Amino acid sequence: METGEGAGGSGEPDGPGLRFGCASFNQDSTSLALGTKNGYKLFSLTTVEKLDCIHESAETPHIYIVERLFSSSLVVVVSTAMPQRMNIYHFKKGTEICNYSYPNNILAVKLNRQRLVVCLQESIYVHNIKDMKLLKTLLNTPSNPSGLCALSINHSNSYLAYPGSATIGEIIVYDANSLSTVTMIPAHDSPLAALTFNASATKLASASERGTVIRVFSVPEGLRLFEFRRGMKRYVNISSLSFSPDGQFLCASSNTETVHIFKLEQLGPSGEDEAATWTSYVGKMFSAASSYLPAQVSGMMTQDRAFATVHLLSSGQRNVCTLAVIQKLPRLLVATADGQLFIYNVDPLDGGECMLAHKHRLFGVDDDQDEGTETEGSEVTGPAQSCPSYAETAALPASGPVTATLTGYSEDGGAKKGEVIPEHELAAGPVCLDDENEFPPINWCRDGTGGGRS
Repeated sequence: METGEGAGGSGEPDGPGLRFGCASFNQDSTSLALGTKNGYKLFSLTTVEKLDCIHESAETPHIYIVERLFSSSLVVVVSTAMPQRMNIYHFKKGTEICNYSYPNNILAVKLNRQRLVVCLQESIYVHNIKDMKLLKTLLNTPSNPSGLCALSINHSNSYLAYPGSATIGEIIVYDANSLSTVTMIPAHDSPLAALTFNASATKLASASERGTVIRVFSVPEGLRLFEFRRGMKRYVNISSLSFSPDGQFLCASSNTETVHIFKLEQLGPSGEDEAATWTSYVGKMFSAASSYLPAQVSGMMTQDRAFATVHLLSSGQRNVCTLAVIQKLPRLLVATADGQLFIYNVDPLDGGECMLAHKHRLFGVDDDQDEGTETEGSEVTGPAQSCPSYAETAALPASGPVTATLTGYSEDGGAKKGEVIPEHELAAGPVCLDDENEFPPINWCRDGTGGGRS
């Protein structure tokens, strides 16, 4: 599941109040990855009461991008120490599968079972994840300083969405399998701030920098399906958008204390699916009246509001949210920039204010000594979980990697201006993601035939 922007994942070192550099949920929200000044951590999200740290690495400090491929052993990390280099690890074996360098700082990395996409400020690189071959370089894309992009997790179509303009909210939908542009969606009047696909890649949600309206479009047609109003009183910075696994709900978090959940209800032409309530009656009256009102006013009246909400303890900090099914019940998960994970119960029938089921601190005693005093409201609800060390979870390779430097290129001329794209190191032997059901079975060859050219 795509989660939009990660908490603190801007490529900048940790600022005051930030407990980590980034946080990201994996594609199906079964794990949480945390980038810190000391390395990165991976947590399993299979139960509400217990948060298991399944891996911790201190090999690379100041991680600001960390992405895990589903429940596999493949993890991608980028550090502020080397922001132009992407490292790909098999964390259970303790091996580096490869590393790639790019001409500018890496702002985002997205992956599914077919493609790995690297987003720079003015270019995007599309790799085949099975061998990391560079398939396409999208050059001279509109300036995208936040690295905003979304990749569908449904690998059968692998849609990529990214800003089509730096000044207005245009969305380019690109097919990363066929390597061709699908459509351009004029989504908002102001620049984009968040994007996400639903699990089946049939819908795309977006928000602009104003943060007041969230829109949902059909894919690949680009038709507007839903429009949700997050609020009218103030502009906010929406940091995260995420669909529920069934695509029926959409959550949005921002720098305010409120997380919104919207319900995607498609009513019949006569409204027969709508309950006979006073609210629905008033809604029909507004809908009928809207045909007589100016477009701007009528549009505002027909927009839906949040189906359910969560009020966090504090505001003004970045966070990332997702909707998941844990222990057979729908949950809302919010990882906040002060180092906490909140898990809420969601009522899929009546909505309303979500009840807090549990909260977890993402840092143990050792981290607190490094980070300073604990912030208000972040007390531990259970014993701090100690993570297995890198040495405990990984056996180091017997021999060092073989280095190969390849000139990358694509149909769009990825090697223009004498760029060497990318430099990478190939693992010393075949590296698979083991575990019977893990995907993909990445194999790397000593002679460098594993990738780098299109």
